[in-house]
Amino acid sequence: MSFRRGLSILFLFSLAACQPASMVTSSAQAITITQDATAPQPTITPQAVSQLGVREESLKGITIQVWHPWFGVEANLFQSQVDEFNQTNQWGIVVQSTSQLEYNELFQNVGTSFLATQRPQLVVGLPEYALSWNANGHVVDLTDYVNDPKYGWSAGEVKDIPSVFWDQDDLDNQRLGIPAERSARFLLYNASWARELGFDSAPATADDFRKQACAAHFAMLKDKDKSDDTMGGWLVDTQAMTALSWLTAFGGGVLEGNNYRFLTPNNIAALTFVKQLYDDGCAWTASDPSGVFDAFANRKALFSTASLEELSDQARAFAAANNSDEWTVLAFPGTTQSGLYIYGSSYIVLKSTPEQQLASWLFVRWMLSPENQAKWVEALGLFPLRASSMNLLKDYSNSHPQWNAALALLPRAQIQPQLASWRIVRIMLGDGFADIFRQNIPAGRVAATLADMDSMVRDLSK
Repeated sequence: MSFRRGLSILFLFSLAACQPASMVTSSAQAITITQDATAPQPTITPQAVSQLGVREESLKGITIQVWHPWFGVEANLFQSQVDEFNQTNQWGIVVQSTSQLEYNELFQNVGTSFLATQRPQLVVGLPEYALSWNANGHVVDLTDYVNDPKYGWSAGEVKDIPSVFWDQDDLDNQRLGIPAERSARFLLYNASWARELGFDSAPATADDFRKQACAAHFAMLKDKDKSDDTMGGWLVDTQAMTALSWLTAFGGGVLEGNNYRFLTPNNIAALTFVKQLYDDGCAWTASDPSGVFDAFANRKALFSTASLEELSDQARAFAAANNSDEWTVLAFPGTTQSGLYIYGSSYIVLKSTPEQQLASWLFVRWMLSPENQAKWVEALGLFPLRASSMNLLKDYSNSHPQWNAALALLPRAQIQPQLASWRIVRIMLGDGFADIFRQNIPAGRVAATLADMDSMVRDLSK
């Protein structure tokens, strides 16, 4: 089945839910999370008076339903924190959590709940979900809650959340969510092997990347093992965030002005570069995706790709291989800049009663305390959403050098398109990128794939 045909059905069923709420994106400010970050002083004082119009005593016994997409470790950690909040919060608020097991199921079930009497008051979903639901008037703008004199945050507390995390949910002077999790996809780089190949530093440009990847491939050709002759360079990853990072590294992207645009010279250059790397043997695809961590740990690839939370899996693969190589994480190198995108879920408060909305906000605020964020990092290896959490993560940081290197790259990171339709366009981008390798499209013909993407987006917007 062709790339265009395979996605047409998906677009047809998703059309109504994916109209863009806006075509404006914001750029992330450069930030750094430091080890000596100081926790801002809490703003709640006995003298503070709330402007939200809810009597504090009316919060007693209020129950809110929160739906989330997590399972396994994430779900267990979240439930333990829900239980702790229920036992310790001063208002007697009761939070009840329900797992929807995955994001697509969550999106569909929340949409269905708008037509029912039983619905969640709080959802952990992707920011583009909030844009879709807000277009139909279901999402609470949290600006007044964040700024409330009694229940909100001070300016210092807001600044404690890095802007590249905070800005994703802020659009057209509305705050449609609060960060719940943030991650990114990185290039993994075996620095020890690179030094043996004659390279003293990580690649800073696309040309540097090609030289090192091809050197690793040629080294595989020279060894006695013929089974690895196709390996050695970049172990190809076709996830959407990887594709978007490559496009951006070459000065491209998915937006032009207020609209999606894929067929551009810079995007053609990016995909041509990556596919030519593959055509020349300096990039390769794994027949078994489950073996990616082992391949990188066993020097079958000089470069691989992983999300932030997968770094611990990669570290375990090195330990299992008894490999003490030095490895690290990189942003995607290009011709004009490096490509790196932050993504993840957010807390989205849905319209209900004033008491339930405030109760939802108070739970979200508690979840983002530096102490809770430290627990989230230690269990899952994600970015801490509060800079001040680093005071509690010194041991973790010292024992996880790749995670530490990922934090150092945050000033280069960008936010995703702030569009409701990004929920579907993201899938299209990943599928189109994968199709280039799956169909072995020649490097000189990648423009046709980008043209197909433009055509599909036009169909989506009709």
